[in-house]
Amino acid sequence: MKPDTPAHAAPPDGDVRKAVRPVICYPVDGLQQPDIAAYRAAREGWGLVGEVLVPPREARCFEVPAGCFFRIVSVEGSQVGDLNLFSANDLGERFFSGKTRALHGTHLSVGDRMWSCLPHLRPMATITEDTLDWYGFDAFGGSVHDVIGTRCDPYTHALLSGGEQYHHCCHSNLTRAVAGWTGLPLHAAEVHVHDVLNVFMCTGFTRDTGQYFMKASPVRPGDYLEFFAEIDLLGALSACPGGDCSAEHSSDAASCHPLLVQVFRPKAPPVGWSPPERAAYDRSHGLG
Repeated sequence: MKPDTPAHAAPPDGDVRKAVRPVICYPVDGLQQPDIAAYRAAREGWGLVGEVLVPPREARCFEVPAGCFFRIVSVEGSQVGDLNLFSANDLGERFFSGKTRALHGTHLSVGDRMWSCLPHLRPMATITEDTLDWYGFDAFGGSVHDVIGTRCDPYTHALLSGGEQYHHCCHSNLTRAVAGWTGLPLHAAEVHVHDVLNVFMCTGFTRDTGQYFMKASPVRPGDYLEFFAEIDLLGALSACPGGDCSAEHSSDAASCHPLLVQVFRPKAPPVGWSPPERAAYDRSHGLG
């Protein structure tokens, strides 16, 4: 946090320096935009091919073949979830929340994509429907589906609580789910768990101190976030122990609810769609 009282006085041209207009770090004008109308048209006649119910304070894995859709659905009460995505064929290719944030902003919605880590850097999934898109940004600067929070984890919890051991943080839940799905030992699975898409979570940064905040999620039963799988995916979803995250996010006291993952197979892929190629950069030159 910046100090309330700076130790150094502003220089004579301080106001001029602060008045410099910002520029977007990663302008996306040249980025190929997804054809959302084509994705939505592909849903006509689709079929439900799988469901996974994620219990409160736990996580579950699920697979989505390339060219299929999946939804994360609120089914019983206001509940947020932490989502990891991997290539189903390579755990080393996983969701890159930082680059996704740099390209699309702090909170995701329809048309935004979840990008994979370097050196792959390709869209893993595209958001095709968001029943909470009405929320926008509130008066506090909060919005839903963020890529700014990392995930609640037992290490930070112990650090801030004076050593308390808590075993149902989303990091722990995701680790156990990945270990159970892959057969990896827990310590080997843990290194694959990564920064998340905070599905349904309402977050932002305070305007005075710039601190990451959370507030009660606006999600209600029946709300969902829908994705199109651009590549073969392994997903891992944790139903956060904080419930709607209105007060705390590592707690056995919060009211928690399950989340439902549904996988749909369309009759045919979206018109014009093909699986994305990996990054265009040829690292054999610059990194060889």
